Amino acid sequence: MSQYADTLVEVLHRRVQGDPERKHLLLLEENRQVASLSFADLLVGAEAVARGLHSEGIGRQETVALMLPTGREFFFGFMGTLLAGAVPVPIYPPVTIDQIEEYAERQVRILRNAEVTALLTPKRATKLARLLQPKVPSLRAILRPDKLLARRKKAEPAEDRSARVTPDDLALIQYTSGSTGDPKGVALTHANLISNIRSIGEAVRVDSKDVVVSWLPLYHDMGLIGCWLFALYQGLEMVCFSPLDFLRRPKRWLRAISEYGGTLSPAPNFAYEFCVRRIHDRDLEGLDLSSWRVALNGAEPVNPETVERFCSRFGAVGFQKGAMLVAYGLAENAVALSFPPLGRPPRIEAIERDTFHREGRAVLVEEDSGEDEPLRHVSAGRALPDNEIRLVDDEDREIPERVEGNIQFRGPSMTGGYYRNPEATAAIRTADGWTRTGDRGYVADGELFISGRRKDLIIKAGRNLDPAEIEALAAEVDGIRRGCVAAVGVSNPATGSEDLIVVAETRKKDPATRRRLAAEVRSRISRATKVSPDEVVLVPPRTVPKTPSGKLRRAETRGRYLSKTLTQRRPPTWVQIARLAAGAGWVALVAFLLGRRLRKD
Repeated sequence: MSQYADTLVEVLHRRVQGDPERKHLLLLEENRQVASLSFADLLVGAEAVARGLHSEGIGRQETVALMLPTGREFFFGFMGTLLAGAVPVPIYPPVTIDQIEEYAERQVRILRNAEVTALLTPKRATKLARLLQPKVPSLRAILRPDKLLARRKKAEPAEDRSARVTPDDLALIQYTSGSTGDPKGVALTHANLISNIRSIGEAVRVDSKDVVVSWLPLYHDMGLIGCWLFALYQGLEMVCFSPLDFLRRPKRWLRAISEYGGTLSPAPNFAYEFCVRRIHDRDLEGLDLSSWRVALNGAEPVNPETVERFCSRFGAVGFQKGAMLVAYGLAENAVALSFPPLGRPPRIEAIERDTFHREGRAVLVEEDSGEDEPLRHVSAGRALPDNEIRLVDDEDREIPERVEGNIQFRGPSMTGGYYRNPEATAAIRTADGWTRTGDRGYVADGELFISGRRKDLIIKAGRNLDPAEIEALAAEVDGIRRGCVAAVGVSNPATGSEDLIVVAETRKKDPATRRRLAAEVRSRISRATKVSPDEVVLVPPRTVPKTPSGKLRRAETRGRYLSKTLTQRRPPTWVQIARLAAGAGWVALVAFLLGRRLRKD
């Protein structure tokens, strides 16, 4: 039915017309069902939000920020914004109060760039929203979805404005999770989103009986587009819960797949590693993962060892190796760009490390050939239907297979550009209409292998080093926190090269133990790459900066290293709030201080 719909608004109306009571969303907390929404429920709630936006005078294609956690209010808020003819701008909600100043500064940059006119927020964050309002001149209304929903029984049905929404209208501004400089909002139309969703559906051979299971944040493209909007378009049931539920107990993800017969469930690489390390053998009892036919792995560098460990560990409870689908995508193409063949076990190849670092050529080696520590990469497959990928040199000239280059793409899901940021848009667009991804890789037998980010490349002693490779090596040392290592290059005028700095988190405090850990990290990296770190900096947990979606902020790490503020403690919460309130007035400050402490999502 909805394959003929051209906008997300039309998709929802068609779903309600065709099967209004079909269960669409099942919300869990700690593996307990707390809410169930049909397509009709979704429309009713969305209409209530749309009425609230109309009453505030929010006009066509004006922007509305959603500072909402995973839950009913987010789904109603997003679709209600579209029903009102406006454009949703998801931003991550506040989690804890101890980082409130840093959080507020980042959100203000986004809200100002998007010229947001209304902000949808839960009750617990309303006072914070009012502290932000004076810093965002365009912000006219702060609305609580729960209050809008409470009025829905008394109100008349919302005006059906779906005919006023066109495929070329903006349907989403997805802000990338960079840490410095001007925010970049990827502007995506209804046509962009639906094209990408259709391509994904074709690649995974979607079936009406498929069940999506997701804990991924809804302010991020993989959770929002790859899970929920995909499920809405395809008419599927989606079981969802908070990211914090997963982080507290990773077994909840696998339990949900087992209990509800999940067939499609994506996650970034760290989540698969987290499951391998944090789920005990006793937790496998009664687990059945045989229904899981597509375990998409993407959104960050994929570690071949993680892929192998996960497949091996959970094969005992029905997980099929061919279900592991290592994909590549980016917000500038909505969410997905390339998938490997469905059902094929991951294709992992080993290449000569030194040749690749020095010459950029991917020369195959047999893993048992005696080659000392070969590089291993996982195939991300081929471009999705209707999309194209090419590899080029620094002058945008196409290069042959098995030569590392810059990844570019084009297709119907490609963004028209960054919202109100023509300079950033011009920087990613080529003269012949391709889009630069900023990622590097090579093609072998027509399949794409990702090797790293161009901006993060470390050039030392004539070798091009991928920081993700260095970080993975350091994390193999027992005592170093996996996923909490950042490798950065710092210019050294004396050598004309870069110094390799490795910042690694550890819980160890004993000086002798820390010296041993630093030596082991240095030895592990040197043995594998033939390049020794110039400095290994051990820091406490939660020191290495990350984006809201969990990606490392290497540029910020470099800046903190250079300014010697890596381990600088944050100011007390009351100081942060006082700074925030400087432009909001003492009444707002007192209201915030007397309000409830922000709790976890």
